[in-house]
Amino acid sequence: MKKLLSSIFMISSTLCMATSVANAVTTVNFVAPEKYADMPFAHYEKDRVKAGLKEHFEKLGATLPAGEDFKVEVLDVDLAGERDYRAGAPMDLRILRGGADWPRIEIRYSVESQGKVLTSGTTQISDMNYLQTFNQYSKNEFLRYEKRMIDKWFKESVAGAATVAAKQ
Repeated sequence: MKKLLSSIFMISSTLCMATSVANAVTTVNFVAPEKYADMPFAHYEKDRVKAGLKEHFEKLGATLPAGEDFKVEVLDVDLAGERDYRAGAPMDLRILRGGADWPRIEIRYSVESQGKVLTSGTTQISDMNYLQTFNQYSKNEFLRYEKRMIDKWFKESVAGAATVAAKQ
C-alpha cells in the first residue's frame, strides 16, 4: 500500500510539474499609475481602466504557445478622447473628436520561454486614426479603441516575433 501511494504521489507530482511548465503565464504591472497622462478622476474608474487593460493583455497572452510567458509593464496611459469636466457628472465623460486625442499606451514587454527572451522592448502603442478605422469591438465595449490598438500591436510585434524567435 505504501509503495502504491508513493507511486501515485510521484506520478501526480510529475504531472503537476509538467503542467506548470507547459502553461504560459501573463504578468501585467502598472508602474506609477498616479503619474499617467490621462486617467479618469475617480479612484474606482481608474481601477476599472487598469482592470480592463490587465484583462485584455492577459487574454492576448493566453494566445501565445504553451510555455511562453508574456510580461507587460504599463508605463503610461492616455485614453481615447478628452475628459469633459462638466460639474456634477457622475462618471468620467470623454469627448471623442478624432483630432489630437488619440489613444496612447507606453509599455515595456517581453516574451520568454524556458528562461530565453524571445522578444522584448519598450514601445508607445498609439492609433492616430482611431475614429476612422473599422473597430471589431461594439460601441458599448469598455476601452474599445485601446483594445483594438493593443490587438493590432500584439499581432504585429509580439505574436509573430515570438513565434519566429522560438523556431530559431
